[in-house]
Amino acid sequence: MLRLRRITDVIGLPVYTDAGDLVGEVEDLTIVENKIESWKIKVSRASSLASHLGGAKGIVIPHQFVKAVGDIVIISKSIAPASEEEKLEEEFE
Repeated sequence: MLRLRRITDVIGLPVYTDAGDLVGEVEDLTIVENKIESWKIKVSRASSLASHLGGAKGIVIPHQFVKAVGDIVIISKSIAPASEEEKLEEEFE
């Protein structure tokens, strides 16, 4: 059964990548013609993504990168730049 959620219910939800890495929390949504267009994510200081952003406090991601919304929000790992460890692993494969 499809479970509908209110926009206000997703504000503040934690956001993780599909690899299990913490990104931050949902800060806002952009809605165009009754459809979600993008998600504004406040990046956590504990996130590995925070070091790649410089002084920025958040990111805006297109809705197509959101994989699931429930008690948490899961986004595609491809939205985040690869870490040094991941780059090394890819080189050895």
